[in-house]
Amino acid sequence: MRKPMPHKLKLHGFNNLTKAISFNIYDISYAKTADQRKEYRAYVDELYNAERLIQILTGVTEIIGARVLSVAHQDYDPEGSSVAMLIGDHEHVPDESEISEGPGPLPDTVLGHLDKSHVTVHTYPETSPDHENGISTFRVDIDVATCGLISPLKALNYLIHSFDSDIVTVDYRVRGFTRDINGTKHFIDHEIGSIQNFLSDDTLAAYEMIDVNVFQENIFHTKMLLKHFNLDNYLFGVNAADLSPSERDEISRKLRREMLEIYYGSNM
Repeated sequence: MRKPMPHKLKLHGFNNLTKAISFNIYDISYAKTADQRKEYRAYVDELYNAERLIQILTGVTEIIGARVLSVAHQDYDPEGSSVAMLIGDHEHVPDESEISEGPGPLPDTVLGHLDKSHVTVHTYPETSPDHENGISTFRVDIDVATCGLISPLKALNYLIHSFDSDIVTVDYRVRGFTRDINGTKHFIDHEIGSIQNFLSDDTLAAYEMIDVNVFQENIFHTKMLLKHFNLDNYLFGVNAADLSPSERDEISRKLRREMLEIYYGSNM
């Protein structure tokens, strides 16, 4: 059993722990006709372009108490973007609320490099080759790696609410070790029982979740599947009310099947 963390670690020198979170979201949509696919592409370009991704990642750096040192970004044709940021620690030491186990803030509000850390985002548009199927799946991969006192976990709520997140997978790992003033190694410097403990109540209520954790290796994994959805949020060029009951049922079945296959990692 893991020993409880001392309230404050007094370290010898720099905190060498590396804390990395990989955050993947899937945005599922239905666009069957050529006009619907055109409207879907416009939606993707607006929601997932590099400029907006830079704004979101800048919000991440503010939440975790880092500062942006440089940014690189690229939009792709016909869809997709990449952003990377190099980030560095602020000079202030984060208070307990910034690093303790508990939900981070919600949003009210490319390739970048930090002097000690980085944040990257890549988008992956994907459409079924069978246009009659009508399903398109858009994936966003975000990686936040920090070292020292700052931790990326407080940015989870902000990220989930910044996108249309139907399926979410989160991986968190702490690597390396740091030494206290007595020379004792510490392989983690904060309490964590589950990634779910860093999510807000509304997020916990909205998703089904599965944890796979390897505590002795400081590896934590959570998968999230949206419980309910409003069909109108997945359609382009048509409203659910304009469809027949059988059409609504068929499209809903296709959308749910796509979500379940991604969530369980298996074709059904």
